[in-house]
Amino acid sequence: MSQSLQIKSDATLGWDVGGAHLKAALVSATGEVLEVYQVACPLWRGIAELDQALAEVFGQLETIPQQHAITMTGELVDIFLSRREGVMQIAQFMADHLNGEVLFYSAKQGFVDSAEVSFYADSIASANWHASASLIAKSINQGVLVDIGSTTSDLILIKDGLIASQGFKDAERMRFDELIYAGVVRTPLMALCHQVEFDSHLVNVAAEHFATTADVYRLTGELALEDDIADTADGAGKTELESARRLARMIGHDVEDKDISAWKALAFEFRKVQITRLQEALSHLDINQDVPLVGAGAGRFLVRVLAEEMSKPYLYVETLMNASNKASHWASVCLPAVAVASLSIGMQC
Repeated sequence: MSQSLQIKSDATLGWDVGGAHLKAALVSATGEVLEVYQVACPLWRGIAELDQALAEVFGQLETIPQQHAITMTGELVDIFLSRREGVMQIAQFMADHLNGEVLFYSAKQGFVDSAEVSFYADSIASANWHASASLIAKSINQGVLVDIGSTTSDLILIKDGLIASQGFKDAERMRFDELIYAGVVRTPLMALCHQVEFDSHLVNVAAEHFATTADVYRLTGELALEDDIADTADGAGKTELESARRLARMIGHDVEDKDISAWKALAFEFRKVQITRLQEALSHLDINQDVPLVGAGAGRFLVRVLAEEMSKPYLYVETLMNASNKASHWASVCLPAVAVASLSIGMQC
């Protein structure tokens, strides 16, 4: 850890508590992104996973700040009977395990303390997209923030420096194609499409959890190694051959049936399906041709492709933040954690 971290004890730690990952961002009092962390946190296995993930983040810090800002989507996992119950349990857990000031992001009220969580649970639930867009709206007047993560894709319209989404809660955002349950790591391929092009034929896709989008983007060479931390569908490894083996099963083949080039071609066909789905969603937004797409998340490489294919300007989200080269990649991948830390600092100033 750098000497600057030891000096800047007034930094804020932003947290994004997901169902599969815990993300944390250390942001200085002047808004500089100092460090960003992402650790596995399969919350569906039990709340104890969050304890282990917190310990892993704390183990990488020399100084733990006394200011914490939290957003979450982990309330969606099925250990909780409802979103509200999930928000309450996660908020209580974080408040019990963090020292100092602990604030929770509400998309409607801004930041609230733990005593207020029960009153605002509905707007705390899955509000991380709103935090991200609120931060970016401070830097651009017009644009679409496209945050493609491991599990979902968020498409958030910014107009006149304000969030202009049609939906607010997940159900509304899904209805308006502003939240798409497809990412670049954990999404089962059977969720992308029922048919895919292979060997000059349209073939059916098995409705089985044989492979995920991580297998696709390993074979296309676009998924960064550091973003590839989820388990594989079969529990096996992540080599090119193992990814191709899982992909082949999706259309009833064994990997030995074809050369590796055929399975890479199939990966690009699945990629094409996902890009088309995102293009359709973007077409529903009321945007001019010169409105830029702002790419964030582990799948931001797809946002760049979208911008090229739709002839739109493209912005890397980290260019809109004050982040060092060391932290810039993770600041994009863990944007909501950066956002809540940065927004809470702005509130204190």
